Amino acid sequence: MQATATVLVYSDDANTREQVRLAVGRRPAADLPPVEYVECATLPAVLTELERGGIDACVLDGEATPAGGMGVCRQIKDEIFRCPPVLVLIGRPQDAWLATWSRADAAVSHPVDPVALSDTLATLLRRRAGNNNNGKTLTPR
Repeated sequence: MQATATVLVYSDDANTREQVRLAVGRRPAADLPPVEYVECATLPAVLTELERGGIDACVLDGEATPAGGMGVCRQIKDEIFRCPPVLVLIGRPQDAWLATWSRADAAVSHPVDPVALSDTLATLLRRRAGNNNNGKTLTPR
C-alpha cells in the first residue's frame, strides 16, 4: 500500500476548506503520494489533530474567525513539538509580512490559485518527506 500525505486544512468557512481540497486535488504533484485531508473548523480541533500526530502539512486560513490562521500558526509553531510545515492563506499579497511574523513556512493569497497552492504545498511536502525517514515515506497516520 502506498503512503499518503495527510494535510490538515483549517478554516471556519467550509467553502474555503472545499476550495483548498479542489485546488490541490488528490495529489499535488506526480512525485508525491495521494493526499488525505483532515478538515478543522476550530482552533481546538486543530490542536487535537496535531497532538494526535500524523499530519504532514497544514493549510491555515488567515481570514478565519475567531482564531485567524496566522495566530494559529504562531501558536502551533510554539506549542507543537516537530510542528509540520504550515502554509497560510493570506487575504492579499501585502499581508505576506504577517505570514512571516506567524512563522509560516509559506503563504498563498486568496482567492485560491490552484497552481500556486498545489506547487507550494508540494514543496512543503517534499521538504517534510526529506526530513522523515530519509525521504522514503511521509508520516504514517
